[in-house]
Parts: sequence; structure tokens; C-alpha cells
Amino acid sequence: MNRLSSLPIERALQIIGGRWKLFIVFHLLAGAQRPGRLERLIPGISQKMLLQQLKELEEHGLVSKTIYAETPVRVEYELTQLGKTLAPVIEMLHQWGIEQSRATGDIETLKLCHPQPQID
Repeated sequence: MNRLSSLPIERALQIIGGRWKLFIVFHLLAGAQRPGRLERLIPGISQKMLLQQLKELEEHGLVSKTIYAETPVRVEYELTQLGKTLAPVIEMLHQWGIEQSRATGDIETLKLCHPQPQID
């Protein structure tokens, strides 16, 4: 694990920053998910990148991984209690994005996100 900043905002951005992590957390708010489902829910993410991001989120205590002793092996990821504390942060960023788009006159370009119910 890389050394994290002692500055709280920089530390938070190191942990949840980047293109994909908040999308992963967003979809895990709906409940435990298998990697293939997450890959389908997040257009544009590669399997390699998804697994890398999940590993980093797991290292930082936001996500837990469960491996089931089945054939074939089943793996699920879910948010830890710490990871679930990001829910209001994500909601606030969502609302801020809407307000910013209204203020700049391009609200019609938004694609609003809604958690998907778990279907497996």
C-alpha cells in the first residue's frame, strides 16, 4: 500500500480518487456484487482495471472480498462499514454535479445515476 498523505483531504482523494473507484463504491451501495456484474454496470472499465481498483479499495478497508468454496469459485465484493460511510459523500457529489450543470446551463447533458437492484 502506498504511503498516504497526512493531510485529510489529500488522503481521502488518494483513497477514492481516480476514474473508477466512486463508481464501484456507488454500485456496491446496492449490496454485494460479483466482479462480472460490476463490469457490466460500469461501461468502459476493463476487467483488469476493475480488479485492480477493488484490490486497492480492499487494502484501504472500504471493500471486503468473499470467496465461496464452490465449483466454479464464486467471488463477491461488498462495502465494509467504513465503505458505507461514503454514501452521503457520493450523494453530495451527485447533487453538486446537478447544481453545477444547472448553473452552467448544460443540465440536459446529464445522465443521472441510480443504484441498480441486485439481480443474480
